Amino acid sequence: MPVIQSTYKPRFYLKNGFISTVYSGLFRRVKAVHQKRERLTLSDGDFIDLDWSLSNNNSNKLIILLHGLEGHAQRPYITGAAKLFNDNGIDAVGVNFRGCSGELNLKYRSYHSGSTDDLMDVIQHIIFTTQYSEIYLKGISLGANIILKYLGEGNRIPEQIKAAIAVSVPCDLEGAAKEMLSLKNILYHERFKKYLVERLKSKQAQFSDFLSVEDIKSIKTIIDFDDVYTSKAHGFKDANDYYRKSSSLQFLQNIEKPTLIINALNDSFLSPECYPVKDAKTNPNLYLEMPNHGGHVGFIDKKNVYYNERRALEFIQDVLK
Repeated sequence: MPVIQSTYKPRFYLKNGFISTVYSGLFRRVKAVHQKRERLTLSDGDFIDLDWSLSNNNSNKLIILLHGLEGHAQRPYITGAAKLFNDNGIDAVGVNFRGCSGELNLKYRSYHSGSTDDLMDVIQHIIFTTQYSEIYLKGISLGANIILKYLGEGNRIPEQIKAAIAVSVPCDLEGAAKEMLSLKNILYHERFKKYLVERLKSKQAQFSDFLSVEDIKSIKTIIDFDDVYTSKAHGFKDANDYYRKSSSLQFLQNIEKPTLIINALNDSFLSPECYPVKDAKTNPNLYLEMPNHGGHVGFIDKKNVYYNERRALEFIQDVLK
């Protein structure tokens, strides 16, 4: 499909990518979302927690929401989408990746940008235990890459999956990782690294035979983190091997479900390869929208409903007409 012309026009003081990103990450609040937690045992015996919010109308429609790096299902970009969909008669479930729901997971492994196996467990669980006939997927950043990879890497996609939305997605992981090391992203980088290292210290206390204190001290960048932990804990040779095999960019041509990608042109986290114009023009199931503004998950709009949330609802309504 041709690239979609975006209609997102924020107020002048929100056009700056840094301001929109920081405000959305640190200051946005979403109220009146009532979540109920369910613990799901995964195929390997580990667990993740699912946070459900229902529309109170016995809906047969559900949206599965995946968060970004070091996020969780109470982040405003998850609860904001859940509230909008609930208000429009669609149930929502926010997935907390392993170790992201306030309790350390049981295994040495945790989650990463290409861990589609956990998403498959979640979808299988929902299909086997509920009556939803229409299921949609929406991911933010890391969660968006997981969704795109899941849809295009050759899995059998259940017929209940009708559409997907990927927001601020680093579909070329190596390029995005290098962007994070640039001077313009130093504040973001240091914040992410701090949280990743702190979590890894708890993991090291659990699994001292796998990871040493010296290993953690050697981490100076997020690429180091992926070299020391992410790659080794999840079966990759090193960070570059992890980036190469987990990037969703290589799988976009195989996507057969209607899928919308929304990547802002002023998203400082994304490399040029993260704007897959060629794939969108040659795959009739892939829609690419590139607003001039929005930063990284910073699509601030009216009445605390973000543009990417409204567009996700519109896209689902349009493709199912």
